[in-house]
Amino acid sequence: MPAISESEARARLGEVPGWDVGEKSLVRKLALPSFPDAVAFTVKVAFVAEAADHHPDILINFLRFTLTLWTHTEGGITEKDFALAQAINKLIK
Repeated sequence: MPAISESEARARLGEVPGWDVGEKSLVRKLALPSFPDAVAFTVKVAFVAEAADHHPDILINFLRFTLTLWTHTEGGITEKDFALAQAINKLIK
């Protein structure tokens, strides 16, 4: 699955509300009510990611939560990243 260009990724951001294009990646930042909420959300993301066999980079800074998606083998954003971003968005209320 080849990487898509940054301009194509930006044009498709409407498919994944809340996400932005980072350096060869899709990035979503969230503010969560508590640290336990951030950890619980991590577990939910882990199950979705495992089912997709595609795993995000996850950073928890107390109440701030950052997800970064990119396809390591392709060195950039692919369809897998958009699909996982859409699945993760379904977890966000």
